[in-house]
Amino acid sequence: MSMVYTTNVTGPLLVSQVFLPLLKKAAQGCPQKGMSCSKAAIVNISSEAGSIQNVLIWNMGQFISYRCSKAALNMLTKCQSLVYGNDGILSVAVHPGWVQTDMGNSISPEAPLTVVASAQGILTMLPTLSEKDNGAFVSWEGKVVPW
Repeated sequence: MSMVYTTNVTGPLLVSQVFLPLLKKAAQGCPQKGMSCSKAAIVNISSEAGSIQNVLIWNMGQFISYRCSKAALNMLTKCQSLVYGNDGILSVAVHPGWVQTDMGNSISPEAPLTVVASAQGILTMLPTLSEKDNGAFVSWEGKVVPW
């Protein structure tokens, strides 16, 4: 559990801290009002498996360490939104979908989403985010994922 938590929570925290001076500079230097991904943003890649309300595909595998780490990443994202929102930095957690990767296919060989479709969905969705989404947990399609 410690190794998974280090990868999925501590890693994103440290990366955001290293880039924080650049994010603040970008947000301060941008004439655009409000928050957006084109201004300054922290986008954490989460998973619906980290939703406490939707215990996604529990019957196919419990993956407790992974689930707990993604729930913690979602809380980290919420905390980042509260801390950095006043600096104009948008913070969101994104569920990329059930993707056809080594990990996605380990649950079932029938993962419905290709890597390209997930990435294209995320890239289409990110520009639509604004201050109303700060601290949100959203899917690759831009739908709110329950906590």
